[in-house]
Amino acid sequence: MNAPYDGDRGQGAGGAASPGGPPVPPGAGQDGSVPPDPYLQHAYEDDPYRARDLAAQDPVSEALYDRAAHPPPPPGTYQEPAPLYQQPPAAPYAPDPRIWAQTPPPEPAGPSRHLPYGDRPATTQFVGVDDLVTQASDDRQEPDAFAHLFRDQVGSGKPPVPPQPEPAPAPAPAKGGGGKVSGLLKSSAVMAAGTLVSRLTGFVRSLVITAALGAAILGDSFTIAYTLPTMIYILTVGGGLNSVFVPQLVRAMKDDEDGGEAFANRLLTLVMIALGLIVAAAVLVAPVLIKLMSSTIADDVAANSVAVTFARYCLPTIFFMGVHVVMGQILNARGKFGAMMWTPVLNNIVMIITFGLFIWVYGTSAESQMGVDTIPPEGVRLLGIGTLLGLVVQALAMIPYLRETGFRFRPRFDWKGHGLGKTVKLAKWTVLFVLANQAGVLVVTQLATAAGSASGHDGTGFLAYSNAQLIWGMPQAIITVSVMAALLPRISRAAHDNDPGAVRDDISQGLRNSAVAIVPVAFAFLALGLPMATLLYASSGTEAARSMGFILMAFALGLIPYSVQYVVLRGFYAYEDTRTPFYNTVIVAAVNAAASALCYVVLPARWAVVGMAFSYGLAYAVGVGVAWRRLSNRLGGDLDGAHVVRTYARLCMAAVPAALVGGAVGFGILEVVGIGALGSLAALICGGALLLGIFFVAAKKMRIEEVNGLVGMVRGRLGR
Repeated sequence: MNAPYDGDRGQGAGGAASPGGPPVPPGAGQDGSVPPDPYLQHAYEDDPYRARDLAAQDPVSEALYDRAAHPPPPPGTYQEPAPLYQQPPAAPYAPDPRIWAQTPPPEPAGPSRHLPYGDRPATTQFVGVDDLVTQASDDRQEPDAFAHLFRDQVGSGKPPVPPQPEPAPAPAPAKGGGGKVSGLLKSSAVMAAGTLVSRLTGFVRSLVITAALGAAILGDSFTIAYTLPTMIYILTVGGGLNSVFVPQLVRAMKDDEDGGEAFANRLLTLVMIALGLIVAAAVLVAPVLIKLMSSTIADDVAANSVAVTFARYCLPTIFFMGVHVVMGQILNARGKFGAMMWTPVLNNIVMIITFGLFIWVYGTSAESQMGVDTIPPEGVRLLGIGTLLGLVVQALAMIPYLRETGFRFRPRFDWKGHGLGKTVKLAKWTVLFVLANQAGVLVVTQLATAAGSASGHDGTGFLAYSNAQLIWGMPQAIITVSVMAALLPRISRAAHDNDPGAVRDDISQGLRNSAVAIVPVAFAFLALGLPMATLLYASSGTEAARSMGFILMAFALGLIPYSVQYVVLRGFYAYEDTRTPFYNTVIVAAVNAAASALCYVVLPARWAVVGMAFSYGLAYAVGVGVAWRRLSNRLGGDLDGAHVVRTYARLCMAAVPAALVGGAVGFGILEVVGIGALGSLAALICGGALLLGIFFVAAKKMRIEEVNGLVGMVRGRLGR
């Protein structure tokens, strides 16, 4: 083993062979002696193999080896061993498309079961070059942010679908709740986008209606007829559908073996029958309903005739409105939130086309000077059919979304003993809730139409009030409703599991996240309401547009308590408590009606509606104080009030200087350029840019966590 290599023998120093005599090792002296190497001294003294005869057999192995039973192979017959690691053979069956990485078929026993480099056969996918090139540019779909909602809801049931693999674990959220906030904002993005488009097209619809019918008595007549179906729907079944049935559907999906499909079919069947009967009764008593809405219009023969005709075309929309909401709530309970926010866009488009055709045929209100005495029956028929068709299209557009989730509608009349009685009992208080709310609306409608008729000025009646309220309510519908639509199933499950801490955290999160947009927009309405209205409603005349601007400014700051009230009431609905929201709404409606009546009596007729708009926000401020205290007691005396109040206070502190500077610049531009479309646009752009810039700079300096989270999410989206 340690003998020198034979090739080194027979060579002398310098590589030449030594002639005659034994070979002389390199470095040897004249006598052939080799001096000891200092680096190899004692290196092999302890080698156990130095004294061993390498040619001898191991006595132990020799004794154990039975040559007779296992003779060695003859020379020349030895076969090279097969390679250990081979590509696994092709599967004899097609891969399952539901599983990403197929487990390969069992391999033969032996070393080949262990893949190189420590890979596991169960998780190894063999990919060729063609696959790598083909899939190199494919975008991998991110995990659905709401997948866990549906999985939790069907966890205890037995839906007839094969088990799905668990998604990859999400990265750990950042400290301070940033990951949770960002996830909620991303979850609401689709809903907010749909609501934004819906509200924008709703603005266009409002603009076209005002341009076609004007802001005088004809516009008020159509507005009352168009508002009447919504009021009746909310008074009858709408309130219960919007607030009570989402928790019930979530529980049915979680507890029922069929995933809640039978419960949803029973509910939809019951609602369709009830709404059909309500529509038939409402069409018959349409003149009485117009009288209840506005005595001023009912006492005018021409206005009453036009309003009743419009109402009989619009009242069947109650049925399609309810069907749309039930379908949307079924989708919400299944974790699909976008359809309910996007389908109203179709209704707005149909109505925009309808009123556009009316303007194309008859011209704008300013051109035709059309009133209740001069509008032709064909024009009334065109507007009525178009309004009804819009809601029909909106409801039918929900069917493909339901089919996509696997839901199939089958009428079911076995209502008894399946939980609908409990749901109807819960909805009783919600109906009383909306009844109290609509009672206040009736008072305002009567007073606003009377004030508009008495003032003698355009833009001081109910249409102006509705248009300003439409602009004012847009941020709440886009931000607050979208955030709470995503949070409501989660809050309902937390309440069902008797986890008040989770309910408190979600309510607090919904309040603070929505406040980031609600607070600055409320101050923007206060500072720039006049140029905003004169730009949007310039087609109705300068006088009417200015009046709407002042009404919008009066509404402005009431947006903050209005949004807070909406969020807080969701906490009661999660606990299936509909009685407390009813009492709270009675207080709000009473304050609103009393303050509006006081404004009608005290203020001049031209400014009465402005005072009513301010009364609306004041009533909700009172209601928030009552609702907050009751929900705090329900959750054990802690609603995260200090955190929420601190966030709202700091946002208001950042918004006040921004509104002062932006409003001053906007009014200055209006004085210099004029109140026309160009001056209003310039005032809105310059004043709005300054307002938003100052607000966000101040919020960043104050280190408001929610604003920083929103800015970070927007930057991340734009960075992609």
